[in-house]
Amino acid sequence: MAYPLSATKLQLYHRCPQAYYFRYELGLKAASFFGSTAMGTALHQTLAQFYQNWHYLEPLPQLKWIHQCWQQHSHHLNPSQMDEGKEILTNYYFRFIASQTVLRRPLAVEGKIQAQIRAANLEFSITGRYDRLDYMEDGIELIDYKSNRQLDSPKLEDIDLQIGLYYLGLEQRYHQSLRRLSLLYLRTGDKLVYDANPKQKRLARAAISELAVRLRTDEEWEPNPGEHCQQCAYKRYCPAVTSHPESPPIGVKRERQMQLTLSL
Repeated sequence: MAYPLSATKLQLYHRCPQAYYFRYELGLKAASFFGSTAMGTALHQTLAQFYQNWHYLEPLPQLKWIHQCWQQHSHHLNPSQMDEGKEILTNYYFRFIASQTVLRRPLAVEGKIQAQIRAANLEFSITGRYDRLDYMEDGIELIDYKSNRQLDSPKLEDIDLQIGLYYLGLEQRYHQSLRRLSLLYLRTGDKLVYDANPKQKRLARAAISELAVRLRTDEEWEPNPGEHCQQCAYKRYCPAVTSHPESPPIGVKRERQMQLTLSL
């Protein structure tokens, strides 16, 4: 069975191999600080319906179309949340829809990125999700909606790995290159745009190859100390952070799902 790999997993490995080992090899759970909220889910579902179900027989949908979509996905929210979500989507409409001449149909909405990558004779199954894929003149723009209350710019090294992994996946699926990753913050109306290039694809491949060697040889999963250590969920087990680290719980190591590939 192919070893499952996502942008989140690859980013954690690149940040600190030992944290990756604790999380994915030993299966130690970490507390989640950014879990999906009911409001965020409703906003994502509304925008998916907005683009997917519009008939595209007119240049632009009217504002009432996005409000109708919101009504269908917000009935479980309280009145305050319903009003707040309607205001967010109204601002989105005037910021990103009304300013266009024609609304173009996306390549896809609310989908999965799936691809197979081979490295060091191991088979990796790449998975990821996107909110929207748009056509560009020379490739694809991947749009990721964010429902954070504040703008939270990710680290460039994490973005490069995410772009590289998506680049590989979209090439296999659509035979087109990823040209841009856009993070669209729904509450603030900000849009952070990151250009994609083959260098990021090579970076992701290199990280996958390094991970493959470590998985096959059971090399030491050494820590990589840095600013991220302060918020690490596993620092009590880490000798680079704690002078007397605890031993990880006994018997938690998970069975790996790996598939060897042979070149003949």
